[in-house]
Amino acid sequence: MMNKTGLIALLLLGFAGLYPLFVDSAWLAVGTTFLVFACVAFSQDIILGRAGVFHMGHAMFFGLGAYTTAILNVQFGWAILATWIPSVVIPMACAFALVAPIIHLRGDYLLVATIGFNIIFIQILENDVFGLTGGPNGLFGIDVVRVFGYDFSSQIHMYYMAFILLGITLFIMRSLDRSKFGRAMFYIHKDDIAAQSMGISLRYYKLYAFILGAGIAGAAGSMFSVQYSAVSPEAFNVTQSIMFFTIVLVGGSASLPGVLIGTFVMFVLPEVFREFETARYLVFGVAMILTMILRPRGIWPVKFGNIPSFLKKGAK
Repeated sequence: MMNKTGLIALLLLGFAGLYPLFVDSAWLAVGTTFLVFACVAFSQDIILGRAGVFHMGHAMFFGLGAYTTAILNVQFGWAILATWIPSVVIPMACAFALVAPIIHLRGDYLLVATIGFNIIFIQILENDVFGLTGGPNGLFGIDVVRVFGYDFSSQIHMYYMAFILLGITLFIMRSLDRSKFGRAMFYIHKDDIAAQSMGISLRYYKLYAFILGAGIAGAAGSMFSVQYSAVSPEAFNVTQSIMFFTIVLVGGSASLPGVLIGTFVMFVLPEVFREFETARYLVFGVAMILTMILRPRGIWPVKFGNIPSFLKKGAK
């Protein structure tokens, strides 16, 4: 029988599937970006919410996926479909190469290191290394998705592509929770010393979380670049990384509904109150502070008090 969280997730997906029938093109674009950002937030949640690793450079992986698609399409003439696999593989490879040497760092030290990676990434983009990134202006004129000569260029096509990507991401998240890797990360998050005493390799599973999260963020980045037909460095700076980090904390770590709510609060609500300009950020900031005071574990926290049945088997 479906539990309460599963039922709510199903209702939210049903609403998202019918959303394009009731909105204009402007709000359809907002909905598409919400779906893309939700995928990135879920990928951040794998690292922060499930493995319990402080990481504030996630926009770098998001940007790697976006720029991989943009560079291969604009500079080398690849079809968009052909760029999808590299846009996932390259962020995963970079996650392994960059994080493996520092994965032993704990808490604030790892967080600062990941911020440093994000800053270096932006500098590489802005300085147009190898003449591929377009410098501060970025790259423009990214092609649309074409399948058998038919192009998927309309807003509604973009929306449903992002919707499918979110569905795949949710499937990965649920599968992860029920796998050996998910059980291991649960115990690491609860108490890494106790987890290590059970024979769980902290280094291996934390690195696994980074690589998986980077791959999903890269896929979302590719979708983001196609949606806007352009990429630029400011879309992937440290401020963006802070937003993804905050989405997980505000919504609720390791909570699927919580991450969706956090994405809505951090992205959609500011769009709703856009006409208030500067005042909306004041109200929004106060609301965030009150949320953290009144709901320190997030708006929809996962209940860690009782270990779920699929986690009781333990991690070998």
